[in-house]
Formats: sequence, C-alpha cells, structure tokens
Amino acid sequence: MGNVELAIVGKRKQLVLSLAAWLSGGHILLEDVPGVAKTMLARALARSVGCKFKRVQCTPDLLPSDVTGTSIFNQKTTQFEFRPGPVFTQILLADEINRATPRTQASLLEAMAEACVTVDGTTHPLSPPFLVIATQNPVDHEGTFPLPEAQLDRFMMRFTLGYPSMEEELRMLELLQDKHPVDKLKPVARAEELVQAQAEIKKVHVDPRVRQYLLQIVHQTRLHNDLALGGSPRATIALFRCSQAMAAIRGRSYVLPDDIKRIVAPVMNHRLIVRPESRLRKVTAERILEEIVSEIAVPTIEAG
Repeated sequence: MGNVELAIVGKRKQLVLSLAAWLSGGHILLEDVPGVAKTMLARALARSVGCKFKRVQCTPDLLPSDVTGTSIFNQKTTQFEFRPGPVFTQILLADEINRATPRTQASLLEAMAEACVTVDGTTHPLSPPFLVIATQNPVDHEGTFPLPEAQLDRFMMRFTLGYPSMEEELRMLELLQDKHPVDKLKPVARAEELVQAQAEIKKVHVDPRVRQYLLQIVHQTRLHNDLALGGSPRATIALFRCSQAMAAIRGRSYVLPDDIKRIVAPVMNHRLIVRPESRLRKVTAERILEEIVSEIAVPTIEAG
C-alpha cells in the first residue's frame, strides 16, 4: 500500500479495500465522478505487483469480441487463429462499464467467475492473479445501460474514492510537478507472490462465533422490511473471504468481528435492493446495514 500511496494521495481506506478484494480473488466496482484517480488506482496496483494491465473504454458500440477476442482466418495456414482481446491480462480496467450494452457487459461474466474465456467452443485460461476493476459514473446516466442485479452481485466490492481534501490535492500537484507519479512506481512484489498470498488468505482462522455473527448480518438483510432483496449466498462467501483478507492485512491469523464491520458496507451495499416506497423516505442500503450491524450482539473473541 505504501508503494501505491506514492501515486495515489489520501486514499488509504480505499487502497486497503482494493487489496482485500484482490487477495480474496474478487473484483471491484468503483462508482464515482470523473477525475478522482479511478484509472490511476488500477495502474498503480498493476505496477506495484508487476502485473500486466489493459484498459477497455466501454461505449455503446463495443462488441463482446472486442473484449474477449475473436478467431481470424489465416489464408497462409488455411486455419482459424485466435486473437486474444484485452481481457487476456492480469488487471483489466473496464472504464464506464455501464455505457456498454448488456451483451458486452455479460461477456465479462465468465472471465470474472471462472478466470477463463470461451470462444468458438475453446476455453482459454486467464493469467492469475486476474482482477477486473470496473468504473461507472453515478451522475451522468444519459446513454447508459445500468448493470443488472445479477451482474452487480459478481463484484466482490463496490466503493467510491471521493474528492481529496485541499491538503491532499496540494500534495497531488506537488507530485505532478515533474512527471506522473504512476510512471515512477517500481514493482515491490511479483504476481506469483500475490497468487501465493491468495492461497494463504484461505487459511486465516474464523471462529464459529464469528461465522455465526457474519451469517446473522446476511440473514437480517433478507428479513428487513425496507429491503426487496437481501444478501445472496455469494454475498455470504464474499463477506467471509474479505474478512479473512482484512485480518491478514492487519497482521492477524484470525478474524475479529471488527474485520467484518470494516468491510460489510462495500461488500453488501450493491447487493441489496431497497423497496421503492423506502427509497422515497430516503432510506439507503448503507443506512440499513448500519442499523442491522448495530442491533446484532458482537461476540467476544480472545486472541488465544
């Protein structure tokens, strides 16, 4: 994180969330206004781990084959040859994903879920550690295709970066004095080490009482009167994995309830559907989650 902070100023919380999602093998949806370093975050993560990085600018005329690749006939060999698309990388930035058509959006689903792409009946594996960072603008909805709930559920986390403070923006201008700080970043780890870390994350201990606490949160979202749709079993798994990653990032081999509290909003808020009548009363998914977490008794876990 320290290496990424050489280029991204004042976003420690979001960097921790990004690392937790990546270590958990999940994908990230950044929903924020233009110009707050969403692309720079993806580039900085790639450079810090020495991973391949590609970017797709989503537009209404973008085709699924523009993302996954296509087979082209080679007249010399009289055979079809597969030309891989930009999804064949390790970190893929799908910029303004909600501007792509539903068909093109769906072309990413197999890659996100299975880490492979099937074209013309042939399955091509993707290089680990594969991460999709998708962005969308919550303000300008003209010419957009909102992501359906089933596809939102495929993203492990959704969060915003937000505007920097005056001090942080002043620091940003100082960093930009010579050349872009992202171009100065050097790898501090290898992709193979991150893949190994992803495997180690699964070994972090989760006490049965903490598991019960986690399940209570998810089940309460399914029973809440203001919610038309609660968390799915995929949400339960995402919360479980991310809590393990958060514990490891904080230097522990066991999960505490506080780890779950820190990541429950970015993991759950995009998976919940608030009833229309509740939205009219300004009720939000974040507010409901805060209410649920405050009402559930926190188990006491000792370090031993």
